[in-house]
Amino acid sequence: MVEIKLEGPGKNALGTDMMHSIYERLEAAGGQPVLLTGMDDAFSAGLNLKEVVSLDADGMVDFLRRLTVFFRSVYTYPGPTVAAINGHAIAGGCVLGLVCDHTVSTTNPRTRIGLNEVNLGLRFPPILVRLLHQVLSPAHIREAVLGAGLHDPINALRLGLVDEISDDPLETARGRLAALARHPARAYADSKADLHCGVMNDHPEDEAFFTEQVLPSWTSDALRSRIIAVLGKK
Repeated sequence: MVEIKLEGPGKNALGTDMMHSIYERLEAAGGQPVLLTGMDDAFSAGLNLKEVVSLDADGMVDFLRRLTVFFRSVYTYPGPTVAAINGHAIAGGCVLGLVCDHTVSTTNPRTRIGLNEVNLGLRFPPILVRLLHQVLSPAHIREAVLGAGLHDPINALRLGLVDEISDDPLETARGRLAALARHPARAYADSKADLHCGVMNDHPEDEAFFTEQVLPSWTSDALRSRIIAVLGKK
């Protein structure tokens, strides 16, 4: 079992350095069972907003492509993956939990979990839209995405943003990972690939849609103003 701990500024925010570090550790794990958790009172509070607000259009394109490659690397990892949500899992941090095979959240009612991208004025890249349709139920996807709320663990469980809650998420997650690891590794990897087939693949029409429809929301002056306001409150 390999444990990867998210540790970085901005409550373990996902920036280029953090994503690269996790990606390298996944590569080194070589299919062994992997547990992801965070430092202190957060799993990950989302994307590194300081990095996002610093990017020009070309830089944003590179960043978003890097982000989708990162999520794909976790989603398609052949071995079992379990996320121990020890604290806040917001936006990209929530997505990171969703791309794992199983997610265990703390019961701490102060913890906030959710997809608040719409509230910030953002549009999901097409690959992530397909992912959300795959991992969230039709009954709850609209509330989770369009409601753009940040939820306590009980409501996050109701919406399917986590699979279970526990007073000791790390120990529970280790137990779930050990159970998954008892399956024959080849059968597990093949069945996982079958379930995930095509979900996060690049489609020919994605590039034009991304450039014309998605990228403007990520590079707009309105978004920059919102991010600066959010950073000013921290």
